[in-house]
Amino acid sequence: MAHWFHRNPLKATAPVSFNFYGVAGSPAANKICNDLRTTRARLLEMFTDLTCNPEIMKNATDAYFSLLQGFIISLDGSTQENKMRFIQNFKWTDTLQGNTPSAQQDAVFELVSMAFNVAIWYTKFASRLAGKEKYVLLMCSICVFFFVFMFEVHIPRLITPAEKGRDLEPRVIDAYIIQCQAEAQEVTIARAIELKHNATLIAALAFETANFYQKADHTLNTLEPECSSKWRKYLQLKQHFYMAYAYCYHGQTLLASDKCGEAIRSLQEAEKCYSRAEALCKEYRQTKGPGSTAKPSEQLFFLKLGGLIKNTLEKCQRENGFIYFHKVPAEPPQLELKASYGLAEPVAFELPALSEQCTPEVYATFDLTKGAKNDKAKPKQEEEVKPVKEPDLKPQKDTGCVIS
Repeated sequence: MAHWFHRNPLKATAPVSFNFYGVAGSPAANKICNDLRTTRARLLEMFTDLTCNPEIMKNATDAYFSLLQGFIISLDGSTQENKMRFIQNFKWTDTLQGNTPSAQQDAVFELVSMAFNVAIWYTKFASRLAGKEKYVLLMCSICVFFFVFMFEVHIPRLITPAEKGRDLEPRVIDAYIIQCQAEAQEVTIARAIELKHNATLIAALAFETANFYQKADHTLNTLEPECSSKWRKYLQLKQHFYMAYAYCYHGQTLLASDKCGEAIRSLQEAEKCYSRAEALCKEYRQTKGPGSTAKPSEQLFFLKLGGLIKNTLEKCQRENGFIYFHKVPAEPPQLELKASYGLAEPVAFELPALSEQCTPEVYATFDLTKGAKNDKAKPKQEEEVKPVKEPDLKPQKDTGCVIS
């Protein structure tokens, strides 16, 4: 699957020491700071570790987030903000904006930025799997809930709203959510085809998947072209590919209902959509922009559709010449298909419970006034944000039975 799905790069971040220069006024408070530093470093290492799997990633994520929430959740029972929320500055790059970082002195910014990267990792892990439909479906569903959870619960809490085109602004988040939904649907379609489900169901699933990709593309149409053009080309080629699927299988349904003329016109439209998808594959490869370059047109799943459309159309034309003698309509059939089952559902996601280390008694020993004095005495150095060196993944064998 590594060459079927487009993947934007991981976010990069500056190191964070969580050294508060005397603010931590007890051994227990110091331990929280030390554990925050080590669990954050551990989680960042997992993003580029080829041996990391979802279980390891979840454990690393939970370890860090359970401690980080101690700087976000109110621990004194009041409605006021946690006094530690704004003590540390965090820097993160964006998946579409290159190596120019954004910075906010806000633990919520750290939470949503790190969670965003975790979601991107899950999409990348899903793209590496071949022949494991349920696993890919699970990964995509987890990603959807990660993005939705951040968008609905935590991003609105940011004191400084996300800048246009940055990862945490609504257009970008929406595009990722919709793409993950579409990719989960792709797995469902591949499974339905493999198990030879009826053509009506496959056509409906393909039509809804094409609409997902079109919606994601439209979500990005107001972003700067240099940031979004490559991603949009990918979304457009996948939209046309699944429209070709929808018209192809809808044509089979029409033929089975003795509507041969309409079936021929549906297959002709499938041919047109497929040719457009092929052209967009070339445009996509030639377009510069962030992210890996997928190669859908070289995959068996893509190539088999072209053969299926050709053979089905020829069959319809033969039968029309011998049996039906139907007139072929000038306009393609209107696809008003709705899948009643087979749709992918997201997996529920919740943040881990607050670490047992984070008690009101321990947090009472953090003294921000001492930190303020020390900060004046010791100027801070500018943290460097180094790009993430992602491993070069080798494509796995494409069986043609699943999206791979």
